Amino acid sequence: MTRPPLPANRPEPKEFARRIRAHALRMVHAAKASHIGGCLSMADILAVLYTRILRVDPAEPQSPTRDRFVLSKGHATAIMYATLAEFGFFSLAELDTYCRDGSIFTGHVSHAVPGVEVSTGSLGHGLPIAIGMALAARSAGAGSRVFCLLSDGECDEGSNWEGILFAPHHKLDNLCVIVDFNKIQSFGSVAEVLNLDPFAEKWRSFGWQVEEIDGHDLDALERVLSAVRAPSGRPTVVIAHTVKGKGVSFMENKLEWHYRSPSDELLAQALAEVGA
Repeated sequence: MTRPPLPANRPEPKEFARRIRAHALRMVHAAKASHIGGCLSMADILAVLYTRILRVDPAEPQSPTRDRFVLSKGHATAIMYATLAEFGFFSLAELDTYCRDGSIFTGHVSHAVPGVEVSTGSLGHGLPIAIGMALAARSAGAGSRVFCLLSDGECDEGSNWEGILFAPHHKLDNLCVIVDFNKIQSFGSVAEVLNLDPFAEKWRSFGWQVEEIDGHDLDALERVLSAVRAPSGRPTVVIAHTVKGKGVSFMENKLEWHYRSPSDELLAQALAEVGA
């Protein structure tokens, strides 16, 4: 089976990340919505995935050989929709309907939106679904890879740890989990709410190939994500150390931006800081 090609005329990840950060800021501001901090922390991860890694084609969105991406932290959906619009799944103008009554662009990611594989938002569900996709792809001989992005706070969920046990048992080396480890969850720091340490050692002890990187280092992201599907016989987890609110000085590492949306004045400042 022929796999979708990498996109032609691929934009540079840095420029792609700049654009999706700006879209997400405008969308959250217009909708008076939440979760901009978690959107900005994973912008660079999405930029590398969609410009350098994923074999998906907006012209053939249901290709059986396509790679799959599951956004398990489905609350941070504004920047997911921005990414898919920039990638060509639909027009940028449709982002203006984000969170409006009747819009398919809901506040938690919806599979009604072209390019979205699965609706998520209730935390702890994305990884089990991604594991099923990886198992099915291997059985079908499709050659597909499956990438799943988790939040760090989401790793409190027991369903994830069942999946973390299951995937290496079945040697799912076509599966890659990325943890957006920005150290802040909805009601406090991860360390305060439910400490995950020693986080990397937990994954290793379950049989995963573990990579720890700066989640804003575009070259490092491309290097480790490109290596997925090497014949390791093990699934991969990339623990991406990130900054909540990355790119906007007054949002960085601030819990309040898990829920708050920017005023007109703060939007203007934020857009200037991300270079929009």
